[in-house]
Amino acid sequence: MEKVKTKREKPHQEELRLAKRKAAKPLLWIGIVSIVMLFAGLTSAYVVRAQNGNWQVFELPSILIISTAIIVTSSLTMLLAQMAIKKDKFQLTSIYLFLTLVLGLSFFYTQIQGWKELSQQGIYFAGKYSNASGSFLIIIAFLHLAHMVGGLIALFVSLTKSLLKKYSSSDSLGIELTAIYWHFLDVLWVYLFLFLYFYR
Repeated sequence: MEKVKTKREKPHQEELRLAKRKAAKPLLWIGIVSIVMLFAGLTSAYVVRAQNGNWQVFELPSILIISTAIIVTSSLTMLLAQMAIKKDKFQLTSIYLFLTLVLGLSFFYTQIQGWKELSQQGIYFAGKYSNASGSFLIIIAFLHLAHMVGGLIALFVSLTKSLLKKYSSSDSLGIELTAIYWHFLDVLWVYLFLFLYFYR
């Protein structure tokens, strides 16, 4: 009786696994759309508040240009990792995922340094010497970094699984999902950087 039950459970578990795989990408896109709406709302509120006056003009730290170059490069290495796994080049896949992770951490570091430069300019989130422009800027940058943490975790997991050879040309959903989210973060940052650069 137990053997029959086990045989019935296996197909059921396989169906659940396939269902989760099919749902993974649509769920990711739903999450991305919600993030887009969040930042669209923030940048719209930024524009409206700036037009109301009492707005402190600030200079974006030059290190943010380096940040932008780093994250754009990380999208390239992520794309190379996708191409490598499609050809079952396991070692190259791991190398490119590792490089993407290193670049992601470098981006995170340069962002923190940028925040320090802003504080030296007298840009604060809150307090006696704060201004709405600084508050908006820091909120936008912080929320992007918060989402970056999720991307870094996903990259670390993908790299670990790649090193364990759990991906192949026929089963690379994990890398694909990580890549979609990572490329999105790249595009989002480029948009935010250009927005803040031209609208201060």
